[in-house]
Amino acid sequence: MKDRVYSLLSLCAKAGRLTSGNFSVESAVKDNKAYIVIVAKDASKNTKKLFDQKCNYYNIPYYEYGDKDSLGRFIGKEMRTSVAVLDKGFADQIINYISINENMEA
Repeated sequence: MKDRVYSLLSLCAKAGRLTSGNFSVESAVKDNKAYIVIVAKDASKNTKKLFDQKCNYYNIPYYEYGDKDSLGRFIGKEMRTSVAVLDKGFADQIINYISINENMEA
């Protein structure tokens, strides 16, 4: 299932419906443009806390998923700690696959 999440993130990036990097993601959250925020599991505790609190405040789904190298590689960038999906359709599909993946790991 992980491959499907990364594939959707890649498609989303190619469609121009994804932003990455802490500053850009934070701006998307504050502007209510983000439909989902994904932070790498190997991000710093401060970064995770920041986005967890911001997303909770703005009522945006927040997930810790994958690692910085993979997030960056699949969207055609260097390492990325955080990404925000700016399209509801993509976001809904990604949330679905992350949920399936979490259930399989449990």
